[in-house]
Amino acid sequence: MGLLQADEPPVYEILRPDGASPFLLTADHAGRAIPRALGDLGVGPEDMERHIAWDIGIAGVTRRLSAALDATAILQAYSRLVIDCNRQPHWASACPEISEATPIPGNIGLDEAGRAARRVAIFDPYHGAIGRMIAARPRTVYVAMHSFTPVYLDQARPMQVAVLYNRNPRLSKALASLLRDEGGLVVGENAPYRVSDESDYGVPVHAEGNGLDYLEIEIRQDLIADEAGQVEWAARLARLLPLALEALA
Repeated sequence: MGLLQADEPPVYEILRPDGASPFLLTADHAGRAIPRALGDLGVGPEDMERHIAWDIGIAGVTRRLSAALDATAILQAYSRLVIDCNRQPHWASACPEISEATPIPGNIGLDEAGRAARRVAIFDPYHGAIGRMIAARPRTVYVAMHSFTPVYLDQARPMQVAVLYNRNPRLSKALASLLRDEGGLVVGENAPYRVSDESDYGVPVHAEGNGLDYLEIEIRQDLIADEAGQVEWAARLARLLPLALEALA
């Protein structure tokens, strides 16, 4: 018997599977579901509202951006505390025992069988779906959608939005330039995070591994925590992403 029961939420949701846009939007941390068999992982409801459990606001932005661009999107439903779908599944950080100074009791002492069960139930189906979509599409521009906290371990983060990249910065830098041209935005590049083979999965494996143009977008969570902010940022990105892609030509 697998970790997930038939009546539990599907691992992922695909929006606009036949979308005409070359953009493929991925939201690794869109949801915060926990398999029933794992209880609450020892994490209280207030902590499950925090960034440690999911990327606040990114599901709403991704849904609206998918509609505006007619772009295929895939949203992963389970909490990053169960298994982080932007980490190699054998890394300790994939099933963290502590996250942002908060202990995760249900992950402490997790054995290989427990880790493998989470990978088979959640990680493999999600990334398998992404791989199949990329293989079936005539062109894919990979867009990893994420959000970040305004403050991390008492350190304020002044940027409102950031673009992350590794080996191929072209599209990220084009979007960063367009965002700065908007005026009034502090735009980070590879800050507050960086993309690397040692810290990420989606971009190194799916995008760089397939030679795709890509970018990873990080939006500060206080700006997209409500519907108005999600609408605003989806509209901005729907306007700017095609311009950034044009700039590559």
